Amino acid sequence: MHFAPDTEVTLEFTVALANTVAGATKSGRDEISTAAELTALLSEHRYSGRFDRDDAELSEVRATRDRLRAVWLRDRDDAVAEVNQMLEDAKALPRLVRHDDFDWHLHATDPSAPLAERIRVEVALALVDVIRTDEMGRLRACAADDCSGLLLDLSRNGSKRFCTVRCGNRMNMVAFRQRATTDSTAASDG
Repeated sequence: MHFAPDTEVTLEFTVALANTVAGATKSGRDEISTAAELTALLSEHRYSGRFDRDDAELSEVRATRDRLRAVWLRDRDDAVAEVNQMLEDAKALPRLVRHDDFDWHLHATDPSAPLAERIRVEVALALVDVIRTDEMGRLRACAADDCSGLLLDLSRNGSKRFCTVRCGNRMNMVAFRQRATTDSTAASDG
């Protein structure tokens, strides 16, 4: 499954932002607890527009992160209401833009709008594509029991189950150990 390039970039950014929460990170802590950490994430994903780099902006982005994590896991019909609300709240007016080395793509807020608002609107626009193509199943939670990470499944057959290779390897090792224990118990009983 492939979406428009700007949709994929935004969805990948959403996963990166959503997975900065303590339960989804390798470090076990919130990975955007400072303005500097938020700036690093935005730089890594080449986010453009206004950045205040203050505690108020950080707080708004963290609240947006929680909102996006929730909508990510909703079913298609429930996601529509949240997407429409995010667009309405921002009085979004979609338009095509080209900047830096990105080709034509959609923006629906002014570059000077607050960062959290721009994030919500860009994610809402990406989710519009996901909803219209009936692919909400491509957005899901990691299948690892001890992980609260989110994932975007762009695989051909829609079979991705873990947010990272680390989670997949860890769960495979757990399953292997369970099978080995079951096999050894069965052999000693037999």
